[in-house]
Amino acid sequence: RASQRGSTRHTLCTMAQTEINWDQQIPLPKLSPFHAKIAVALVALLCFINSYDGDFVFDDSEAIINNKDLIPSTPLNNIWRNDFWGSNLSSNNSHKSYRPLTVLTFRLNYLIAGGLHPVGFHVLNIGLHSLISALMIDMFSVLIGGLAYDGNGNRLNHAPKASLLAGLLFAAHPVHTESVAGIVGRADLLCALFFQLSFLTYCKAFRGGRFCILLLCAAAMLCKEQGITVLVGVSERVRTGLLIRLALLAMGGASMLYARWRIMGTGPPAFTEVDNPASFADNVFLRVINYNYYYSLNAWVLLCPWWLCFDWSMGCVPLIKSAFDWRTAWLLLLWCFLIGLISQALCSQDSQRRRTLTLGLVLLVVPFLPACNIFFRVGFVIAERVLYLSSAGYCLLLAYGLLRASLLALLCVYVARCALRSHQWRSEQSLFTSALSVCPLNAKVHYNVGKNLADRGNTSAAIKYYREAVRLHPTYVHAMNNLGNILKERNELVEAEELLAKAVLVQPDFAAAWMNLGIVQNSLKKFKEAEQSYWNAIQFRKKYPDCYYNLGRLYADLNRHLDALNAWRNATVLKPDHSLAWNNMVILLDNTGNLAQAEAIGREALKLLPNDHTIMFSLANVLGKLQKYKESEGFFLQALRINPNAASCHGNLAVLYHRWGKLELAKKHYELSLKLDPVAPGTRDNYNMLRRKLDQLYRTTPP
Repeated sequence: RASQRGSTRHTLCTMAQTEINWDQQIPLPKLSPFHAKIAVALVALLCFINSYDGDFVFDDSEAIINNKDLIPSTPLNNIWRNDFWGSNLSSNNSHKSYRPLTVLTFRLNYLIAGGLHPVGFHVLNIGLHSLISALMIDMFSVLIGGLAYDGNGNRLNHAPKASLLAGLLFAAHPVHTESVAGIVGRADLLCALFFQLSFLTYCKAFRGGRFCILLLCAAAMLCKEQGITVLVGVSERVRTGLLIRLALLAMGGASMLYARWRIMGTGPPAFTEVDNPASFADNVFLRVINYNYYYSLNAWVLLCPWWLCFDWSMGCVPLIKSAFDWRTAWLLLLWCFLIGLISQALCSQDSQRRRTLTLGLVLLVVPFLPACNIFFRVGFVIAERVLYLSSAGYCLLLAYGLLRASLLALLCVYVARCALRSHQWRSEQSLFTSALSVCPLNAKVHYNVGKNLADRGNTSAAIKYYREAVRLHPTYVHAMNNLGNILKERNELVEAEELLAKAVLVQPDFAAAWMNLGIVQNSLKKFKEAEQSYWNAIQFRKKYPDCYYNLGRLYADLNRHLDALNAWRNATVLKPDHSLAWNNMVILLDNTGNLAQAEAIGREALKLLPNDHTIMFSLANVLGKLQKYKESEGFFLQALRINPNAASCHGNLAVLYHRWGKLELAKKHYELSLKLDPVAPGTRDNYNMLRRKLDQLYRTTPP
């Protein structure tokens, strides 16, 4: 029956004017809409509150820490030209993930907190999840009980207990941990929020509501690409006589898809085999088999969310290479279950069952479509975050399918699992190590554990995990590069050279590996090979200041002074705050007797780096040799104010005073230098020489 609200507003058909029969069987109290939302929001808060003071972890590094679009000095319109990770959409390296509204919220977090402080980012994520969970009450009440209004125009909830139960299950589902505790998951949260608002706006059906729906759908798409699926979900609510509305939604959706395609540069992102191995399978049959196996794993993660991992690529899920692989039983089981649900949704004599199952399946499947590899290749095997919206359909089906007190026990398990999982997401150390038991064959898991250990200074333990990553994935160039770097620092140069040479053989355009190979070859006195490796790195990364710096060091070792100065100058042009390059130029010019040029370079450097004590120290040495004692003294003292425990600075200042004739000050700084570094070369001899001179002066000076 259709009901009328005023002369200008219409509602959709309602399935019943009385409460849903199975709603009474649910062992929950009947709460008012307001109290139900508060209860659900509190459960959501309880589940994830312990992640509020977590760090930036995993993908947060690229999307937030290294993303210049968050910095206030970056033009705001850059977020409309760049992808989610801060790369220009026209770049070959762009992932084409266009989410400017999500990046805008990151930028606001940065502005409010005055920098990259993770607490504010986490608090907003938790708040968004609580809000979304509360709004799920309204969505579920419409999906289960239909739309109906009382005489005063207030919407009725014919399934108060069922919608509350489904909302509680959604709020506490552990699969949401990546979206809530991982800050980059905000894209999924905002997309879900605008999805809900689009759906609820459509249900209200105000005059002009169609335009609002399209605006909200566009906002969902600008948070995450998955947002376009709201039009499919909303279209499911269309009834006879509303075909014009359906046509308008279809036209709006097509326009948004075309605009999105144009923004991407009319080409999909390029992914590699390690990102999604099934999409590179030998034939269509194996691709279909593996895609369906991935679907079954996603279903299992929803059913049993104890088996969670931050990354599922690189061997975590080995490919099915034969129809006789025992794992094909899982996808057969999945389709048998889905076919059973679909048949009940279509053929059941119970209209309430047909309605609940149909809408639950739509909400489960439709948001997952962009991640299913049917329309385009995606860059992952399994991503728990893409299940954020789909889990709402699962929770609706679960609330309908299990009507006993066991659901309350399941809810308690979910809450406990959420608390544990969100705690694991508080730091990279706990997140990465938690994945070792879930995906022991995943080379990226071992790589990330090793990298985290190396970053914390435990290189000995890091070597073990890097070696395992290379064993599991013999062409894992990043693991080879990092392992080679550690071995280089441990002076195990031969093995380091082998690893880095293999890395550039596997990926010839890997600029960082070429540079590191050059450093190792330089240490092995293979100067010609080192020079070629450096130039290869620069060929593949034109703006590579660190490589120019290392090339300059090579030329300095070969006494090719002009080439060294040119290389270091290139480094400072590309990176004006490259302190080491500036300092080496001053030192080289000093050592070769070009004192006037050394002074000019030192003063130029300090204009860009006014608080760099190493450049002050080098410039002070030059000025001392030029007998500009007063200026030299000023730079030495300024350097010591910044770094008071620099033994070499005290020693060289003592030498300046010694030359200048300020012997007592020279004695003071010699003693300070020797106190900080008793074996400082030359300082002890200079100090003894000064003491002899002072003794001689004391003896010859009349009392």
